[in-house]
Amino acid sequence: MIFLYLFYTFCKIGLFGFGGGYAMLSLIQGEVVTRYDWISAGEFTDIVAISQMTPGPIGINSATYVGYTAVLNAGYSEGLAVLGSCIATFAVVFPSFILMIVISKFFIKYQKHPAVEAVFSGLRPAVVGLLAAAALVLMNAENFGNYNTDMYQFIISVIIFLVAFIGTRKYKVNPILMIILCGAAGFLLY
Repeated sequence: MIFLYLFYTFCKIGLFGFGGGYAMLSLIQGEVVTRYDWISAGEFTDIVAISQMTPGPIGINSATYVGYTAVLNAGYSEGLAVLGSCIATFAVVFPSFILMIVISKFFIKYQKHPAVEAVFSGLRPAVVGLLAAAALVLMNAENFGNYNTDMYQFIISVIIFLVAFIGTRKYKVNPILMIILCGAAGFLLY
């Protein structure tokens, strides 16, 4: 049954999604698009875009939208799709909730212990890797177009990406303003 698989999958993602929501994106994509084929790559790209625009953590928002879409795509009614979104959202938060309760009891006491510092030193590169994987997941034909079939869309997408990257990185343009400008550019150019 899809509801049990949703709970198991998002519980696993919540447990191993170190680094926050953006780090979870590659895990979510690997499970729901590649492994279970619940949603298409295009639907996943749309879900990520919507999750970024709505208030709240992107990992939780993505779980909510994926749960809804996966159940709906499986042929269930919209009411059960809402249940699917609730299950996926609860499952992605559940491991963190339990871990925080357990860890908070011990962390303050042992935070300066060499073993604890070593664990956190090991997690830092893993988080960077998960964030890089999330960026690579979003660099696909749905976002950039295909160079062979639609060169115009590909070139415009790369230019928008570079302008956004340089604008926010070098010129410190406000990210909200950059999102609005890129959205307007995409609307006008496509």
